[in-house]
Amino acid sequence: MKIAFFSAKPYDKTFFEEHNKDFGFQLEFWETHLGPHVVNAVDQGTEVICVFVNDKLTAEVIETLADKGVKIIALRCAGFNNVDLDAAKKFGIRVCRVPAYSPEAVAEHAVAMLLTLNRKTHKAYNRVREQNFSLNGLMGFNLHGKTVGVVGTGKIGKAFCKIMLGFGCKVLAYDPFENEELKAIGVEYKGFEDLLKSSEIISLHCPLSAENHHLINAQSLQLMRDKVTLINTSRGGLLKTQDVIQALKTGQIAYLGIDVYEQEEKLFFKDLSGSIIEDDDIQRLMSFPNVLLTGHQAFFTEDALAQIASITLNSINELKENLPAKDPSVILV
Repeated sequence: MKIAFFSAKPYDKTFFEEHNKDFGFQLEFWETHLGPHVVNAVDQGTEVICVFVNDKLTAEVIETLADKGVKIIALRCAGFNNVDLDAAKKFGIRVCRVPAYSPEAVAEHAVAMLLTLNRKTHKAYNRVREQNFSLNGLMGFNLHGKTVGVVGTGKIGKAFCKIMLGFGCKVLAYDPFENEELKAIGVEYKGFEDLLKSSEIISLHCPLSAENHHLINAQSLQLMRDKVTLINTSRGGLLKTQDVIQALKTGQIAYLGIDVYEQEEKLFFKDLSGSIIEDDDIQRLMSFPNVLLTGHQAFFTEDALAQIASITLNSINELKENLPAKDPSVILV
């Protein structure tokens, strides 16, 4: 069985080739992202397409893949907002994903962003390298005792809640499906608006859907406390960027940490150090001293990449052999 990987980086090739020793699939790696511009280049007879967060699997793309004999679309990520599932079902293509690949990796990165923004360790590092040991402008605040609001308590949100409880924070959560384990250890579930009004720090850990697109906008920002800290390691589309920029300008948002960006497919996972970036919004965000932006690296640990490769190839094998999935949440169509 031939698997064509899109948006593939050297680390993808390393981990998938290592774990493929147990399966013996034929692997082909494409650095470009998948979309209408390149779908016709997929070889006839390719049975599996493996894609990542910024590949665009529209109905048009899926129909072309079906004509070429593709039977399985494997997402090596948890989110699937970039795939037209109705089209996949219509053309008889199975779709699988990796719903949980070391959720601690993403949760820990969210905490790292929070600590970096608060204690300004990135600025202190640069100062000391220039022999500047002044503390002016580096003052932070104690996390202990602060109220942290967590939007989404799936596996990643659950891991983040536990870390924040360890810091001695009061943890509030919003999720349509309340987690009894979290409630038992002290997490208090609130309505979304109540969480926004009560939290000094807000961290987003929910998938992107049509219902929560631009969840953080001018209206929801107005409900938040002044000088709020906002962290997003989920999907860029949860934030309405222009509204967030305005809140930064007025000082309502004291600190912003984002590992994702709504237009990231044109930027992230590329070396643009010698290019002129024409996206004015991300240039504006990077100009704020109280904004920390990373390039969708929250998942990027050895543990997570090994699990992604293992789970993805195992799911492809299960679909190929018509075996029952060990984890039903892996299979989308």
